[in-house]
Formats: sequence, C-alpha cells, structure tokens
Amino acid sequence: MSKKKQNKAFDPDRFVLTKQEIVEFCDRVLEKWNKNPKANAQNIVAMNAVKMSVLWTDEDSLKAIWNEIFKWAFALLYKNAISQTKEENVDWSRIMGKIKRLDGTDTH
Repeated sequence: MSKKKQNKAFDPDRFVLTKQEIVEFCDRVLEKWNKNPKANAQNIVAMNAVKMSVLWTDEDSLKAIWNEIFKWAFALLYKNAISQTKEENVDWSRIMGKIKRLDGTDTH
C-alpha cells in the first residue's frame, strides 16, 4: 500500500469505485432485467442510457456525480423509512426524526 493511501483517514463520503465498477453494476442490472425483457423494457432502455453516460464521462466527473447520487440515495432511504413508519404509526420514527433534527442534519 502506498504511503499516500496509508495516510488517508477513512471517509465514508469519499467515492472510490471506478468507471469499470459502475459499468459492471449497470451490466448486472441489465442482465437481471433482460431475463424478463417485456416487463422491464422501459427500465432496460433507461439503464442503457445510464451506462452510456458512464462510458462517456471522465473518471473524476463520475466520482463527483456518483458521490452525490450515493449521498442522495442514503438521505432518501432514511426519509423513506421515517415516512413509512409514520404512515404505520410507529413511535420510533418520531423519535428518530427528532434526533435527526437535533444533530443538525435535517434540512426541513
């Protein structure tokens, strides 16, 4: 391991996947959806567009873009979980929502 890599602190927000790894992800999804192409026709077209945009984009831009996509996805997963439990009237969701506001990460 290089000295440069050894000195970097772990940063869960730093996106390190490569263009090839993103393309491989797209290919795995396409392979799955191609098992039932009729039902997944629109998804297949959209994922092929995503894959093409990945192939056309330089590595640094991809890392910046996908880093934001990951942050956005995790935020949406959190908000979706809170919304689902509120809909089902689960008490912990209100508590978790309050905690999120208290730690200053809630934007609403």
